[in-house]
Amino acid sequence: MGTEQTLERMRKMRLSGMVQAYLRDSQTEGISELSFEERLALMVDHEWTLRESNRIARLRKKARFRIDAMPEDIDYEHPRGLKRRLFQELLRCDWIRKGYNVLIIGPTGVGKTFLACALGNAACREGLSVKYYRIPTLLRELAIAQGDGQYFELLKTVRKAQLLILDDWGLANLLPAESRDLLEVLEDRAQYHST
Repeated sequence: MGTEQTLERMRKMRLSGMVQAYLRDSQTEGISELSFEERLALMVDHEWTLRESNRIARLRKKARFRIDAMPEDIDYEHPRGLKRRLFQELLRCDWIRKGYNVLIIGPTGVGKTFLACALGNAACREGLSVKYYRIPTLLRELAIAQGDGQYFELLKTVRKAQLLILDDWGLANLLPAESRDLLEVLEDRAQYHST
């Protein structure tokens, strides 16, 4: 079997990272000095890295973050009273695996949304599913879902996220139906997943 046929089979098996690594390495001077095992390890490593990168990108896209905030972009010097050690502990995401909840409070403009999205991105990097909603958007989607018979399907989608980020809480008083919907979401997730 020739090289092109092998590469084509690898493409059909969706091993595009290994194909990329092979094509890249075949142009690299001195690659033939490596053993078969070393070259294979390089190709598998490239495939693994590509798949992990794609998985994280899919999780981030599904989360629909409002801000593209990354944990490494957090400014601990900003005068908002953020405790570095505590927040770095939160970034490890053990609290999500245990099903605990976190409440980020503070005045307008101190970066609560940024911090919440940074936590969400850290969770995606850990392979955890995340869903971001502004409360008004979630309530509007729930109301629409009730009207078109998709209410329980939307609740199921929200429930499945290992981390649900609810932003812009308390900007306006909730109507009784909105309060019930929000209670339904939170009750559905209680003791199972983090919010």
